[in-house]
Amino acid sequence: MIKIYYPHYPFKIKEEEIGKEFIFDELRKQWVRLTPEEWVRQNFIQYLLQIKKYPASYIAVERKMKLGEVNKRFDILVFDSAAKPWMLLECKGPNINLDKVVLWQVLHYNIAIPVKYIVITNGQHCYAYKKGLLDFEAIPFLPSYDE
Repeated sequence: MIKIYYPHYPFKIKEEEIGKEFIFDELRKQWVRLTPEEWVRQNFIQYLLQIKKYPASYIAVERKMKLGEVNKRFDILVFDSAAKPWMLLECKGPNINLDKVVLWQVLHYNIAIPVKYIVITNGQHCYAYKKGLLDFEAIPFLPSYDE
């Protein structure tokens, strides 16, 4: 497991209806519903930007993809400097266990969008995997962007 120390960030949060909060996603430039999963996603994005120094212009958030005949959405996709998919991240709410089901979900996404790295997180726990010769292998840290 990788220990993540989230940086402080002044998120913009508003309440549009009673009990319905929204957070401004700086990368998507739009307000999105603040769910537990979105909270994890927004904090992890700030970790990638501020701590790991990944360039914002190479990060895509919640975009559609085609997996066979089914439309899906990935959480976060980081591109390399050649604009090729490099890292695929799956975010879950803090109460969701990061089990084989979650790992299989992102591995299936990897069929449609092949990447070198896969990351799963629920905000409290984080696991990363690097593509080996035959399979993905667990790694103890997130790679630097310039790797």
